[in-house]
Parts: sequence; structure tokens; C-alpha cells
Amino acid sequence: MNTIFDQAVERLRGMGQLAGISDSVLAGLSRPKAVMYASLPVRMDDGATQYFDAYRCHYSQLLGPSKGGIRFHPCVDDAEMRALGLWMTIKCALVNLPFGGAKGGVVVDPKSLSRMELERLSRAYMRAMADFVGPDLDIPAPDVYTNERIMGWMRDEYEVINGAKYPAVITGKPVNLGGSEGRFEATGRGAFYCIEFLRCKEGKLPVDISVAIQGFGNAGYHLARLLAAAGYKVVALSDSQGGIFCAEGLDVQLVHERKMVTHQINPNYPEGSVSNCENCDSYQAISNAELLAMSVDILVPAALENAINSDNVDAVGAKWIVEVANGPISLDADEALFARDIVVIPDVLANSGGVIVSYFEWVQNRAGYPWTLLEVQSRLKEKIESAFEGLWQYQHQKAGISFRQAAYAKALVHLEDVMKMKGTKEYFINGE
Repeated sequence: MNTIFDQAVERLRGMGQLAGISDSVLAGLSRPKAVMYASLPVRMDDGATQYFDAYRCHYSQLLGPSKGGIRFHPCVDDAEMRALGLWMTIKCALVNLPFGGAKGGVVVDPKSLSRMELERLSRAYMRAMADFVGPDLDIPAPDVYTNERIMGWMRDEYEVINGAKYPAVITGKPVNLGGSEGRFEATGRGAFYCIEFLRCKEGKLPVDISVAIQGFGNAGYHLARLLAAAGYKVVALSDSQGGIFCAEGLDVQLVHERKMVTHQINPNYPEGSVSNCENCDSYQAISNAELLAMSVDILVPAALENAINSDNVDAVGAKWIVEVANGPISLDADEALFARDIVVIPDVLANSGGVIVSYFEWVQNRAGYPWTLLEVQSRLKEKIESAFEGLWQYQHQKAGISFRQAAYAKALVHLEDVMKMKGTKEYFINGE
């Protein structure tokens, strides 16, 4: 059975060949630069020691130090880290950031940990990876089930180990520990800008557009909040426990507040579900499968990988799909959607807001000069708009290709140009 990394490489090679990228370049991008594995011993509150598998993948450093999040999740494995590192490599190249791709994670259910256990695990991860990260080598950030507090603990641990201040070692930190204004909402805001640009290209008004969002974590919530505020009709939301639907549009803030205050294990990981709002007037409980099959204008998969696959792709009824999660559409499902003329704004653009503002944070840390929230948001919009416009023009100039194919083509040409300057087979043999 192919792993998620095998599928990611297959997609890379297929789209690279379509774009005329040389075999030597594709071969170099089909494997990670380095992968670190560690077993993290953590003292639990009852005095026992538990061991947690941990990973960090430097996928590419062609364009600069590698960049990528750290996730705490029970399903983390080596193949997932490699796939996510590859996608981050494409993403950074597409939006023209001076970073390569990376990813890290720990195999753990963070909801089962106390606050002190969570801190010990976070610091143990940084101790294990201290020689594998750094402001000029590899810069981590938050991801699934990690947050700004965890990034703050990791920065502090790195500085204890090295005996000096290194604010640029990690991004997504609390603002008072060197984080950037606007970073917490950046992924959702970047996706919002993509939807706004798409809407304008299609000549539609926000009030005429219905949206369903699968995944109501940080990115999903901020996207839903911004869409609702702009006049879009957010008709469905879901998380891992279920979802809700209202044809007239949901009160996004009410849904968020009820999720956050209901049945929490601890404040870091609320166990409340958006389906706890099912008793609100005119709100209807739905499953994730029902949400994915809704006949809406925009479907946003904002949870985990392969949410749309060969088993459910035929049920998808949306006109447009905006990928806020990483890799939410499997390779075969992607081909089926393209055959049905369903427009997909790929993850490498749609969720790039997080890494773009992480880059801004890194720049601010290196310069020792913080930006205002307005400066961050303005520069994020400018960066997303430039990438979106370039992608739109490329896709419309090349007949019969998808936005994903256009995104990969533009990113891979950028990476190929850098590799050519270092020297490729074509240069040494043919002088190209």
C-alpha cells in the first residue's frame, strides 16, 4: 500500500513531467535532505516515565533554511513528515520565500496530557532536536495540536541549552516572547484572501456564496470568522466529533464560544464540539460525510490529510474547493474532481498564510524591529495576491491544466532554476 509520501512523490513527478522539469531535478526533490528520529522520555505526573516517538524532517534547503511546523498527534509517522516537508518545499517556492521545506511531530494524544506533562514533552522535543534546528538551519512553527505557548516553551529550552537569546529559532511564538502580530490568524486570513481573489475573478458577491468548512481548529475558525464578517454565508461547520448546518448561515462566533466552553479537558485542548450547538434555533446536526457532500459554492477541507478520497469524491457537490488542510485531497480524488470541472485552490497556496507570516516573524526577530498588525496584514495580502495572480494567469494561459498543476509548475521552475545554478546533468553534458 502506498504511503502518503509515496502519493506526494507520485504527484510531484507527474506534475513535474507535465511542466517539463528535468528528471535530475525531480530525482533530487523526491527525497528528503535529512530526517531525525528521537525517543522522548517524559516524566508523567504520577512519577512514571513514558516514551514518545518524535520526528523532524529537513526536506529541502535549496532556497534557504528549512521551515515547517511541529504537530502533536497520535497518527504522526515518518511518511507523513516527509510528505508535509515536500509540500512545504513547494509552498515556499510558490510564494517566493527564502525557505526550504521541513516538518516535525510527536506521536501523542495531547488531550490526554496535563499542562505540566505538555510542557515537559515540548521541552524534551527541543532538547532532542537542538542540534537539528536553528535560525539559519531549520525554523519550526506551530501545527496540529501545538500553539504559541508550546512554541514559547521550545524557544526557552533552546536558549537554556545554548546560553544565549535566539528569538528567530522558532516562529508562532507569543507576541510578548518575540512573536509577530497577526501570526495566530495568518493561515485562516491567507485562505480568506484567496477566496476573496477567486470571488472577484468570478464576478460574484459574498452574500451569494455559501461555504461549508470541515475542521474548526485555529485555521478553520479564523477563516469562518472572516468570511462571515465579509458577508459570506457559512452554512456548515464540523470538527472530529460532528458538525452543524443552517441554510440561512451560522453564527460563527456563537459556535466558537460554545465549542470552547463545553467539556474541556484543559484550556489548551477543548474537548467541546461544534455539534454542541445543535440545539440552537434552526441549527441541524450533521456528520462530516454529510458536510463534504453538500451542494455549496465553496467547500473548505481544513482538517487532516486525505479527507476527500476515492471513497467519497463522487459525493462532493461543491463548485470550488479551497484546501486549508495539508493534502486533504488524495491523488485519485484530485483527478476525479478535475474531470468534473470542480475548481480546487491547492493547499500550497491556500494555506500559505501561516508560513508567510512566520517568515515575517523571522525577519522581525532578525532585525529586532517589530511590525504593527496593519503592516503584517497588508504585506500578507500583497504576498498572497501576487502569488494568486501569477497562478491565475499561468493556469489560463496553459489550456487544460488545473490550479494545482499550475502551482507545482511555477514552484518547480523556481526550484529548477536554483538547482541549475548549482550544476545539473544538462549543464555538465550539454552546456545548458
